[in-house]
Amino acid sequence: MRARDLDRVNASGLLDAAYAEGQLGGDEYHDRAAEVAAATTIGDLRALVDDLQLPAARVRAATEGVQAGTGWRPLQGGAGHYPGRTRARNADRERTRAVLDTAHGEGQLTAAEHAERLELLTAARSLDDLAELVDDLQRVPGPGLAPRQPPSYRGRLRIALVTVLALAAATGGFLVTHRDEVEPPPVSYPGIAELGAVEPVVIATPSLVTAEGLAEFLRRYREQFGDLQVDEIDLFPEHASIARALPGQPNRLAHYTYRGGFEQDRDLTTRKTDTPVVDLGVLDSAGIGAALAAAPGAANVRDGAVSHLSVEPVATDFYARYGLPRGVISVEISVRNEFSESGRLLLDQTGRIANVWPFEE
Repeated sequence: MRARDLDRVNASGLLDAAYAEGQLGGDEYHDRAAEVAAATTIGDLRALVDDLQLPAARVRAATEGVQAGTGWRPLQGGAGHYPGRTRARNADRERTRAVLDTAHGEGQLTAAEHAERLELLTAARSLDDLAELVDDLQRVPGPGLAPRQPPSYRGRLRIALVTVLALAAATGGFLVTHRDEVEPPPVSYPGIAELGAVEPVVIATPSLVTAEGLAEFLRRYREQFGDLQVDEIDLFPEHASIARALPGQPNRLAHYTYRGGFEQDRDLTTRKTDTPVVDLGVLDSAGIGAALAAAPGAANVRDGAVSHLSVEPVATDFYARYGLPRGVISVEISVRNEFSESGRLLLDQTGRIANVWPFEE
């Protein structure tokens, strides 16, 4: 059966969510997104999303039926029960890490075994891969173990506060029973402000998918790396995912996550030195910002918001029909609402809208 534009948009939305949840890496995400855009049948689309978990926001609605072409289907065996080949999310990896940490703390795993399994955890792709790491471990029955918190002084502080309060109560009792005695002068501590006397300073962090947020991100990116070169970049409202050559080593690919700061989030891999790169400096932040603000209306997504913005070099002739020939930069904006209705916009580097894939009611 032939696929509609609506089916392609819905499948693309599922890929967006899977990428945001860590089910797909950057290369896989972009490859599948390109295949979705070129898909002609329902079967083509199902093959691209059939191994993915439903986005968290769609889980309840998923039990109501199947949407043709999207791969969104009722969960097998109840919520959270997927075939073992289903891709794992970051949340699934975190739960597995918590079980491994607990097992190590209880003596089920040696330090070397724990380190080895954590390394395998990083490379795990499916739910079966995660299950193999914990199948031989004893676990408390239930929905899962919460991650162990890192050492902190919170407990010590609580004990100290209780001690201070006890001393204060004892002192108060002593003063009540010795009213007539001469009270010593109050002790002051220069330089120590009274609790509540200093107003907290709140530093606003603009959404990265706004003109202001994009400009701030580009400024911090240049400060971090000394340039604005990147292989792949995906911006979400509160974080960004970046792939680029390791500074000074063009044959090594590094991946970073940005959440107010840049953190390398996986091991280095080999990079072809002739990989096409994007110079983010050529982007017109104001023009793209205007397109971001207008995107929900242009994509016909009622009560929608921009969920994702990606920037990449055009490596094929696929977008030539929209005036984006090979070698230029493309900017793609995804818009979604709480009902998972979605649409997409294709821009050039100035923010000019080259094409729109709107939501069709």
